[in-house]
Amino acid sequence: MNNLLTQIAFCIEKGKADLNSPYPPVLKGENGASELTKEAIDSGISADQILKQGLMPGMNRIGERFSKGEAFIPDLLMSARAMNAAMEHLQPHFDSGDIQHRGTLILGTVAGDLHEIGKNVVRMVLEGDGWKVLDLGVDVTVERFSETLRDNPDSIIGMSALLTTTMGTMEQSVNQIKQQSPQTQIYVGGAPLTQEFSDKIGADGFFPDPHSFAKHLAAQT
Repeated sequence: MNNLLTQIAFCIEKGKADLNSPYPPVLKGENGASELTKEAIDSGISADQILKQGLMPGMNRIGERFSKGEAFIPDLLMSARAMNAAMEHLQPHFDSGDIQHRGTLILGTVAGDLHEIGKNVVRMVLEGDGWKVLDLGVDVTVERFSETLRDNPDSIIGMSALLTTTMGTMEQSVNQIKQQSPQTQIYVGGAPLTQEFSDKIGADGFFPDPHSFAKHLAAQT
């Protein structure tokens, strides 16, 4: 692998967003994911190659560490921040069609729930894995999910809930969308949820962390 791509992957894994980022201390004063990505583009490395051999390996490594209990939510957030800094340089290549998205994910925290940290990590991880994510935010009604789906009919849906009191809302949302669009895949996540609950409400899957979700989607495309 090109040395620049190796450096980008390392910065993503360690959460080094740019030159001014103080984290991690061992890389203080060095270029981060933003500068290195721009350098890679300027040197003629394709945006697709930067994504697949730089950003994605870095996010995959932090994801594996998280799955093993060797990294934690703050580490994921730092890596996601670094990935976003790099993605600012790649976004024009998505817009121009030089890089093709894997697909479109409609994402939101269900009505009555204002928690967004987990949802935001999912968004950043999926964007880093090449997905177009339509983040509807928090307190998202079933009507808004349905409206966005009508405008983006080939999308999949990701619903998040952290409050047990909104699990009923999630069930209603899944049921209503499935009645309208049975072929649409709906995935759910959140601390109080389980695979048993996902099966009960008719969702297509439950994932305890964003990286297992990304791996599942990658296997489907």
